[in-house]
Amino acid sequence: MGDVLRIKLPSRNDERRPTPRDWLLAAGVGVASIPLAFVAQGDNAHTPDVLGWTLFALSALTLAWRRYFPMGVLVALIVLEGTYHRLNNAHSALIPVTMVAIYSLAVAGPRRRTLTVLPTLLGLSVIMLLSVNPHQGVELLRISGWIMACALTGEAVRVHRNYIGAIVERAERAERTREEEAARRVAEERLRIARDLHDLLAHSITLIGVQTSVASHVLTVDPDRLDRAAISKALDEISETCRTARGELRSTLEVLREAELPDGRGPLPGLDGLSDLADSARTAGAHVTLDVQVADAQAAVGAAVYRLVQEALTNAVRHAGPGVKVAVRVVPEGAWGLRLSVEDDGPEGAAPARTGTPGYGLVGMRERVRSVGGTLDAAPRETGGFAVTAVLPLGLAAAGERSEG
Repeated sequence: MGDVLRIKLPSRNDERRPTPRDWLLAAGVGVASIPLAFVAQGDNAHTPDVLGWTLFALSALTLAWRRYFPMGVLVALIVLEGTYHRLNNAHSALIPVTMVAIYSLAVAGPRRRTLTVLPTLLGLSVIMLLSVNPHQGVELLRISGWIMACALTGEAVRVHRNYIGAIVERAERAERTREEEAARRVAEERLRIARDLHDLLAHSITLIGVQTSVASHVLTVDPDRLDRAAISKALDEISETCRTARGELRSTLEVLREAELPDGRGPLPGLDGLSDLADSARTAGAHVTLDVQVADAQAAVGAAVYRLVQEALTNAVRHAGPGVKVAVRVVPEGAWGLRLSVEDDGPEGAAPARTGTPGYGLVGMRERVRSVGGTLDAAPRETGGFAVTAVLPLGLAAAGERSEG
């Protein structure tokens, strides 16, 4: 068997171990403190002996864990330095080590811990030194201001780091929000294009299918008495439907050409196009009555009405057959909106068999109505046929005013 390659993954324990930088800082503080051990101490204090230097070195090296266990480092220093001072070694030698430990504790936070631990540490240190050397205890009280300055400096650094971290977090959150908003707009635009293409293609293909069936019927029912005029009319209607579908498809796909349309949206159909929809349905054999009592509406609302009528007429012709009777009404709904109703009386006799899988017509209609702040009801009628009823605001601003009222 070959050698086994072992890969050691980093663990949480590895993340809490001192780095070379930590060891260098601890050693640097210790080396910088050595000269203080040779300063004349007075009151029988002496230069550290072997045990004193050992305690001195251990106190300095403890700082290597200051970033990971600041409270533990401070407790260890209390034990080590207490023993060091008990042996009457040079008392000022460990002042830099103590200052760094207090600063690290304040930087790590929280503030409540710093405000609790620092006075306790000072009190215990004064009591300990007064019992060993009253002069050093008084001296500690004199330098307590420097200890407080270290703690305040650490607190200031902690607050500054938290402030910078909050700014960075807000910037990252804002960037994520912008990306999510851009993705949401792209998804909404893709959904709009999908709905428009569905409405357009379903309507046009249905009409072409019906008109082709008419031409085929004329050709096969009585070949000896060929009605050329009827066939020519059916073919002309197929050609007109194709031209209309091609033009509307071009307008819909222009949303992808931002160079030609800076706003990224093609021209939207509106209420003025309902008569063309009714005429197209009539060419397919449907008997359509159109009653439009609303003169104007916002572009998005007008487009929604157009697409709803288009889908409703397509479904009526597809499911009820060419002879279906359809009533389309667009009337005012109070002073803020309009009511659209498209009702058909269903097929004559047995309904034609439905083939294929269910489509996305009603789903698209509901999504389109919700996008402009309206409501939709689409269901079979009790007397037969199908009814689509939608209540839409005349403008998006009006919808907002209504919701506030």
